[in-house]
Amino acid sequence: MKNKRLLVIAGIVCLTLVLAVIPVIGSACAGPGGKTIKVGMTTPSTGPAAEKGSPMGHANLDAIEYINKELGGVAGYPIEAVWLDSKYDATQVVTNIKRFMEDTVLFTTASSKEMSAAMEIANRAGFPGIVCFNAPILHRPPQHIYGQLPDYGDDWVAFAKYYMENIWKGPGKPKMALHLLNNTTGYGARDAAKAAAESLGIDIISVDEHTADTNSEMDSLTRIKASKPDVLYISSTPAPTAVIIKNAVDLGLYPSVTIGLGHASITKALVDIAGADIVEGIYGVFPTVNWGDNVPGMAKMTEYCQKLHPNDYGNMDYITSWAQSLIVAEVLRLTIENAGYDVLAKGGEKAWQAVETQGIQKLKNFDVGGLHGPVNYTPGDNRLSKSLRVFQIQKGAIVPVTDWIEAPLIKYEEFDWFGK
Repeated sequence: MKNKRLLVIAGIVCLTLVLAVIPVIGSACAGPGGKTIKVGMTTPSTGPAAEKGSPMGHANLDAIEYINKELGGVAGYPIEAVWLDSKYDATQVVTNIKRFMEDTVLFTTASSKEMSAAMEIANRAGFPGIVCFNAPILHRPPQHIYGQLPDYGDDWVAFAKYYMENIWKGPGKPKMALHLLNNTTGYGARDAAKAAAESLGIDIISVDEHTADTNSEMDSLTRIKASKPDVLYISSTPAPTAVIIKNAVDLGLYPSVTIGLGHASITKALVDIAGADIVEGIYGVFPTVNWGDNVPGMAKMTEYCQKLHPNDYGNMDYITSWAQSLIVAEVLRLTIENAGYDVLAKGGEKAWQAVETQGIQKLKNFDVGGLHGPVNYTPGDNRLSKSLRVFQIQKGAIVPVTDWIEAPLIKYEEFDWFGK
């Protein structure tokens, strides 16, 4: 009898150890007939962009748990999130997308760099993808990739217009220097400046690039300072942006010039990394509300964030990916409503086509609880939300200084230099 009890205890211990090492991918109890709907999700949760990717991955999966647990999934079918870390590495992204194509009906990425690595495979196969942080090259011309939010070109245009209307006081054209991450995060802003700077009355005097792991930009900023700019625009992620701003302060370049940031840069992580005193007064563009804003979706998102990942509270990147998962659920709901669950259940190209034509392209004024602008598909424009605001960092807080701005469509492919 004693030996039997020992065997039972040993079995329980072994089972516990086995379960402990199995990765948890989403939260999904089986729906009717034991069915779930598989969605691929990749985020740069480790690597040089982990300060953004980690909270974004948490938010994706937290929202899926909320959808499954409290909303009953989609039409009674739980979403099964097949989540993979991209490590902010293009080769890993390709591996992840190939995995997703085996049995998921659509996929999401957090960053434009991830989607730039995935888009060729996805477009060729007709595999629909939704990217959170978006760049013009990902959706111009429109194919099978959809931008959840306005792109980095939209950021630059919104900030440039705000600067011209509210900050610039001098005669003639202001001189703007660009400091850009050496991937689509930076190149989206560069493309917008090439397309619109002249019409806005801005003189782009220099374009410098940096890497995600840069630890000093003193040389580039010394050159920029010598050209006597009026404004410095940075389109990057928080860690390298913090380096650039600290260097600018050390050189006396800031606060004598205005600094504007694209929406990949201006988040709580930047304030934490650089320090509130260093980034005081800096402007930036972001496409969501703030934490604590009085919108319908805030309470539930806050509840799950504080329960499951309290360290992410206050990080606006979390908001973007929580909303992304809500959009995924709505896309799946529309697909089931318009094409039926059986089409999704079979997977493959027919499921992908149904998700795109009967789900994504049927989105109309979908409300993500007020967390960002309404979500619409417009033929010829693969940006799903087109609203953003200009913010300023004030005493460590990221404070909106404009109402919502609707980003106009720019057909970049009509410029002969685009994509080259």
